[in-house]
Amino acid sequence: MVRSKWWSGGAGRLRRRAGWSIRTLVVTVVLVSSSCALLSGKTDPTPVTVAAHTGAADWRARVTYRPNALVADFTRLQEELPGAVGLAVLPVGGGRMTVLGDWTSGIAWSTIKVPLALAALRKDADAAYEAAEAAITVSDNDAAWELWQQLGDDSEASAAVQEVLDEAGRSATGTAITHPELDGSSYGSTEWSLTDQATFAAELPCLSGSEMVTALMGSVTPEQSWGLGRFSTAQFKGGWGPDDDTGEYTVRQFGTIATTTGRVAVAMAARADSGGFDDSTALLDTLAQLLARHIGTLPSGGCPH
Repeated sequence: MVRSKWWSGGAGRLRRRAGWSIRTLVVTVVLVSSSCALLSGKTDPTPVTVAAHTGAADWRARVTYRPNALVADFTRLQEELPGAVGLAVLPVGGGRMTVLGDWTSGIAWSTIKVPLALAALRKDADAAYEAAEAAITVSDNDAAWELWQQLGDDSEASAAVQEVLDEAGRSATGTAITHPELDGSSYGSTEWSLTDQATFAAELPCLSGSEMVTALMGSVTPEQSWGLGRFSTAQFKGGWGPDDDTGEYTVRQFGTIATTTGRVAVAMAARADSGGFDDSTALLDTLAQLLARHIGTLPSGGCPH
């Protein structure tokens, strides 16, 4: 089945959800080296201590990553989760990736609006900014279609978005990451693996002209600020939609969050056993809580200068 260019995860489908109150509940995190607003929401009462890092100029030399604690906690947590989840983390600027969970790949849904917005802003920032703002901050589908049209015909638009995706892949790996062909009827349903999306998240802040896009990713509407949106320092974008055959919802997000030593790139996704949208976003909230407990040891970094 060919999907319409209008996909789930857009304005007009906003939902208010019970649960965490954005920016009102504070994670119990001890930050030794600096104060850093992190996450609003429920958390383990045990403090996480972030040790001060001094000395070496290169960020890779400053960060000591202890993945075993995160992996162990995730393994215990996964046994209790009512659904399939996937989580990938790595430093901004590239580095070791840790991949967890049984969800590995799926439709991009509205997360594809990020490379689309960057492609359009590169072509004409003045013409594209208003639509890019709506596409990123409230996930407006009409605005995304406007951005697509600004890039030219379907072939030209597809090539422009593909170039952004491939550029991020080349920056990280030295070779282009292959993606399914984008076109005017299917760009919202492009297959995007968790690991490819995490790589893109890690490279996005380092791509030419990405500053406006990442700033907009820091201003996502509260109605869509589940998961990574629980972090006050997050720059992120979500996407969601139902399976054609079963109607079960998948929700996914990618972006970056700040630590005391830089930013960490995250891609995550969930599909609740119930198939419900709210239950799936609740799973991403749970993954965000897990990340908050390990914020001091997540692999963070920055763009080369």
